[in-house]
Amino acid sequence: MARTVAGYPVDFDKPPTNEDLKSPILWLSQAHALSQAASVVLKSNPNLIVMPQPVRSVCDSQYCAVGLMLVGYSLEICLKAMLIMKHGIERYSQNEKKHKHHRLVQLAEFIPDLSEKDKAILKNLTSFVTWAGRYPDPGSGRKDNPDEIFNLSEKYEIAARDLFSLSARIMNHANQIVENEDIT
Repeated sequence: MARTVAGYPVDFDKPPTNEDLKSPILWLSQAHALSQAASVVLKSNPNLIVMPQPVRSVCDSQYCAVGLMLVGYSLEICLKAMLIMKHGIERYSQNEKKHKHHRLVQLAEFIPDLSEKDKAILKNLTSFVTWAGRYPDPGSGRKDNPDEIFNLSEKYEIAARDLFSLSARIMNHANQIVENEDIT
């Protein structure tokens, strides 16, 4: 539907092709949907009244972690959409295995002027995408991962405004790719 609205008609009687599913329009609209869902989650207060009093603060933190997971997924999908735009569907598809991960720092390597603080934010968001937004435990052998999130946040004094500023900057880079015709 998004492709048709953008002027690229699609035959709805046929199943989507690989090219259809790699449409940057589709990927960017998914990134926007996740971004909007994250905004709703992070701006609202969960109903924790059903939780026992001692557990409510833990549950509230977990609720916020879900919001950060959605922010991370949104950025991941937006970065992959930009890679599709930069390299074209065929080349991206050939190298897709190289991008089948959640490591946001690695996916964002082409974004200009990322500071060490920006990379720390992306590294922390990667933790929320891979486990902290989904599980209370990072999994066996990774017991230091929760400390790493805290330590990076403290070292770089990461605040919500930093996270949202970086997210906007990365998402706006898609416009620069299109405007600069950096599409191959």
